[in-house]
Amino acid sequence: MKSLAMAWFAAASLSVMFAAAAPGGAAGADTGGMGTAVVPTETIYPGDIINKGQLEEVEVTNPNLTGDYAKRIPEVTGRVSKRTLLPGRTISISSLRQPYAVTRGSNVRLVMSMGTMTITAAGTPLDDGAVGDSIRARNMDSGIIVNGTVLENGTIRVVAK
Repeated sequence: MKSLAMAWFAAASLSVMFAAAAPGGAAGADTGGMGTAVVPTETIYPGDIINKGQLEEVEVTNPNLTGDYAKRIPEVTGRVSKRTLLPGRTISISSLRQPYAVTRGSNVRLVMSMGTMTITAAGTPLDDGAVGDSIRARNMDSGIIVNGTVLENGTIRVVAK
């Protein structure tokens, strides 16, 4: 029984070697258009902002690889990890977020526009928020809690109720 298993293993090994050496064999095979995947070159921890020096693009060789993994470095650069990313493992897009433009407890400017009238006030966010997020903030003068959208410059556009 043991010699049968060894003979099978030897035959399988030889067939792999011949397929790899043959023109158009496994070594020269096209990956079938599977493309690339982005993997870290070092451990990236939750809360870290990812830079391109920590990443590399590798050829996808596993035909069973599916999901929302990053395929190009620009998809990942500048984003923040929500979980630990290990070297050589694909990066799931859902494990990343945009960096926060405003942080809870900081000082921000609240802006409300109605027609040609614009009202600004000092405020403090009650939540962390990335650009485009809807968050709550407290008006520092009145103490009223308002809802608004985080803008690129770190201000919050208040929506009328």
